[in-house]
Amino acid sequence: MTVGNRENIAVLGGGSWGTALADLLATNGHNVALWVFEPDLAEEMRATRVNRLFLPDTTLPDSVLITNDMNEALAGRDAVISMGPSAFARAVCSQAAPFISDDVVLLNAAKGLEPQTLKRMSELLEEVFPNVGSAGIATLSGPTFAKEVAKRRPTAAVVASKNLDTARRFQRMLSCSYFRLYTNSDVVGVEFGGALKNIVAIASGIVEGLGLGPNTQAALITRGLSEITRLGAANGAKPVTFQGLSGIGDLVLTCTSRLSRNFTVGLALAQGKRLKQILDGMTMVAEGVGTSKSALQLSNMCNVEMPITKQMCEVMFEGKPPAEAVRELMARPLKDEMSW
Repeated sequence: MTVGNRENIAVLGGGSWGTALADLLATNGHNVALWVFEPDLAEEMRATRVNRLFLPDTTLPDSVLITNDMNEALAGRDAVISMGPSAFARAVCSQAAPFISDDVVLLNAAKGLEPQTLKRMSELLEEVFPNVGSAGIATLSGPTFAKEVAKRRPTAAVVASKNLDTARRFQRMLSCSYFRLYTNSDVVGVEFGGALKNIVAIASGIVEGLGLGPNTQAALITRGLSEITRLGAANGAKPVTFQGLSGIGDLVLTCTSRLSRNFTVGLALAQGKRLKQILDGMTMVAEGVGTSKSALQLSNMCNVEMPITKQMCEVMFEGKPPAEAVRELMARPLKDEMSW
């Protein structure tokens, strides 16, 4: 199986991030299989070595096995990286489960909450792969646009696991001259940071689209971080985690760049487009849309106030004008900054 530092790794998901990680892992000398959901895309990628739909400027090394066959992708693998959008993660992982041995380590690289159960992605993996257990599961998060990683631009991220040996294994597996990984044992905080920042990014796109300027955007990001920290802490996260790469780092990136799918959703909402029209025109999933509903449900269950999330749900799903949402946020009762 593992020879020296070389690992046999399956990446489940041929979107932009899955393709970028497959490229990175192959460049690091690992034996990589990339499972692509779409049969036609998998066939095209085998012929061209390019993911035309999701990462067209990157050519995958010939050593990467590209397949639509789950058995072929998973045979003899030491490590599996789950990439799919949170809404489809359980279905893909359940399809993979019969081909995964108990001694495999699993890495979640998705950022979201499962809509039906409100579970974090590592919780979902623990359910689908009970024999692997939490000790063999980790989560990758942080400010990581796939296009930037594929261009070899210096990037830092964090890998979290209840078992730091598992986190360090993925740290060694993925780290290279342009991708620096830190470890963390606070899986809850790392996953909530990665999931909830997408909601704030939609709001930030609205701020940009309405032309409200840097004062507004800075206030939004800061108060958004407070909101994320409140819900995370109520679910067992360490507040300090949100000061790191999976918290403020990822939040700033997603809230300030048009490379962010969630930011562009907010821009379009500010221009008066309806959510269905926006999503119908996208080839990739904007996780913040579904996560906003899940986070609002979870906040109500935990009795945690999330005003930005509430307003984003009303804008996206109830047709509230974005400018009205901004006015209502500014008109909330005055309070102490440090009060949760």
